[in-house]
Amino acid sequence: MIDLSVRGLVKGFEQGNDILKGITFDVNAGERVGILGRNGCGKTTFFRILSGELQPDAGTVSIASGRRLGLISQIPVYPDGWTTEDVLREAHRRLYDMEARMNELTARMATDDSPALLSEYDRLSENFRRLGGYDMEHERNRVANGLDIPAAMRAQPFDSLSGGEKTRVNLARLILEDTDILLLDEPTNHLDLRATEWLEAYLLHFRGTVLVISHDRYFLDRVVQRSIDFTSGQAEFYSGNYSFYVVERQRRFDEQLKKYEKDQAKLQQLTEAAAKLHLWAFMGNDKLHKRAFSIEKRMEKLETTERPTEARKLNVHFTAQEFRGDDVLTMAGLSKRYGERTLFHDLDLTVTGGERIALIGDNGAGKTTFLRLVMNEETPDTGWVQRGPSVRTAYLPQIVRFAVPERSMLDTMLYECKCTPQEARDQLGAYGFCGEDVLKPVSALSGGELSRLRLCMLMRREINFLILDEPTNHLDIASREWIEDALSDYTQALLFVSHDRYFIEKFATRIWLLENGTITDYRGTYAQFREYRARQTALQQTAKAVERKKEPKPKPKRAPNTTRQRERTEREIEKLEGQLAALDAESEANAADYQKLMELDAQKQALNAQLEALYEAWEALCE
Repeated sequence: MIDLSVRGLVKGFEQGNDILKGITFDVNAGERVGILGRNGCGKTTFFRILSGELQPDAGTVSIASGRRLGLISQIPVYPDGWTTEDVLREAHRRLYDMEARMNELTARMATDDSPALLSEYDRLSENFRRLGGYDMEHERNRVANGLDIPAAMRAQPFDSLSGGEKTRVNLARLILEDTDILLLDEPTNHLDLRATEWLEAYLLHFRGTVLVISHDRYFLDRVVQRSIDFTSGQAEFYSGNYSFYVVERQRRFDEQLKKYEKDQAKLQQLTEAAAKLHLWAFMGNDKLHKRAFSIEKRMEKLETTERPTEARKLNVHFTAQEFRGDDVLTMAGLSKRYGERTLFHDLDLTVTGGERIALIGDNGAGKTTFLRLVMNEETPDTGWVQRGPSVRTAYLPQIVRFAVPERSMLDTMLYECKCTPQEARDQLGAYGFCGEDVLKPVSALSGGELSRLRLCMLMRREINFLILDEPTNHLDIASREWIEDALSDYTQALLFVSHDRYFIEKFATRIWLLENGTITDYRGTYAQFREYRARQTALQQTAKAVERKKEPKPKPKRAPNTTRQRERTEREIEKLEGQLAALDAESEANAADYQKLMELDAQKQALNAQLEALYEAWEALCE
């Protein structure tokens, strides 16, 4: 069954410059599709057309009848004073309206025995149960906990949240709405590792259809079954995840290049043959002109073959200074708190030359504060941080700012890097800022462009300790690969904060996990660290199970025998369920006797109340 059908989709924002040029494809029910492409290639525009926010210039979008579609990048405007909890509860608005109607019908049925009321109540009750009405609160808690929306945030006014927090809450609301088709535009941008892994697990078990725009390559590998690459307004299709896409894209490029070179060789051969035939024709054999013209027609077809182009890679590298000394960084007894909250305490760590350390942890754990302490931009409450005397440090913060944002990129390079205009243009060009772009004011740059400009400036300095705070945030995949290419030749000490697991796995040789005020120091790759954590969790669970077995059983005189109570409760539940089944059968047999049906319904309500109480008692006994 096709959930989504796109036919000949065209969209442009400037005359003669279409961002989408006749895109056509189908998405089957239950598919998880990754939408790939550089920033500005039309991915978000495409999602806005699917959601109805934008209208295409040509073409159609068809959504299967009855299928509900939700877009994560759209954050609705909610009434003034609404809390985060109100927003989450809004996802269940239909169920709450249904519950209110059921309560209204219950009150009316006390004095009105109309069969129409009873019929409506039965229908609503069954739909309420089927749609999960009795599990609303549990489901809200499960999704909120998974996406790191704590109780304090749920009590806050929604308008007071940051942009990232609002996106997270909106994602939770979308999941709770049980949408059939999810459109996720960079869903992991504001999630920490734990929340990202929770979202991955959710999507892997989600029964609906998912279209996701993401630059998180690890996430795409885990979630996506099929990839669509938006390039030059067209769509290229790949029947696999991101890793498959990378290999297949290169194979296609090599194949097209080989065909182009073969066509060019053939074209050269035909050109020479046609020239010879024309020459011989002038020597007295006019029939050879006809054969030459035939060859030239074949040449016209070959001349339409375009040379395949590959994304230009940046030729950049860090100017590293060799480290001479014992330790790059030393800290002892390091602690930092804000108000009543302690971010971390009593940290004793050492970094030596050439180490590559990934600092990971949940949002709000204190990772950026830790880096600011290392850079001496903040003062610790206790302890000290010291860098080696021959250490030359460069720092790329999460939010990049420049002293004079009104200056152009070129002038900023000239003022801050003390270089010639040609050197500045060459360096900017190596980072993808070409032509008239270098005259843009810094204030007009996106977050990713600001990071790229700051990196461009950092790379001119001789450094041996590089500190990066979320270096791949807001960058498309090509820009992330540029940074990775630059870092691949850097052999000195590296300390970075990142939620990009692909980046972490590629560079980290040591993991620092900041949680619960302490740092777990693991020497190894991220994949090895995950295996280590899984083993630790399994050992802890085994130890708890052993401890529970060792606990002395309560004496019968002092504590009730919960097993017997549970078994007795189960028998009572089974008995009541049997009575309810008998009443259902009796209701069917007396379908024409309205008075009898009312009596049977009253009996069923009484039995259901008893059954609910028994279920609660049974759950308590199980716990």
